[in-house]
Amino acid sequence: MSCVNKSVCKICRRENLKLFLKGDRCFTDKCAFERRPYPPGQHGQSRLKFSEFALQLREKQKTKRYYGVSEKQFRRYVGLAEKSKEVTGLALLKNLEQRLDNVVTTLGFASSRRDARQIVSHGHILVNGKEVNIPSYSVAKGDVIQISGSSKEVARIMAAVQSATKRTMPAWLEADHGTLKGVVKDLPGREEITLPVEENMIVEYYSR
Repeated sequence: MSCVNKSVCKICRRENLKLFLKGDRCFTDKCAFERRPYPPGQHGQSRLKFSEFALQLREKQKTKRYYGVSEKQFRRYVGLAEKSKEVTGLALLKNLEQRLDNVVTTLGFASSRRDARQIVSHGHILVNGKEVNIPSYSVAKGDVIQISGSSKEVARIMAAVQSATKRTMPAWLEADHGTLKGVVKDLPGREEITLPVEENMIVEYYSR
């Protein structure tokens, strides 16, 4: 499991993008990024000029942190994307979107991807009726994701479901919060991946 040891609010400010790393807090006026939308540090409000390499690095870091994966995991996803028949950048984003922890978050069963990784690891999630405790598990079209029967009273899961109306559900997923069940109707398309990232820059970064 990828572990973040620094303030997650500073991560959002560093990437100049709200990454929703603190769940519901990110939707309130307490969000640090809303109050201080500039990089942390004494030079945070200075105007900086970035080289092409720096821009590529920032796109890579932003994407890696958004999905909460380690550098080693991210490199593996890039390698898989390069072997795909699709455009490398698109294949990379689709592979990341199909991670079980990301799907659990998007369906509204967890307040953040960090929380989703714990929920999956602790055995609260069933895929097609079978327990899956691997956050990086890749879902497929037609998969049914649901909260296990013994986990339907877990407080943090119920709290996330109650606030799930704040989340926008992409067309490739369908959620039934009454039964705590979701369905993967299709695989994600580029227009359904809301992360504002230039994926071609990530490909260029690893092509150096």
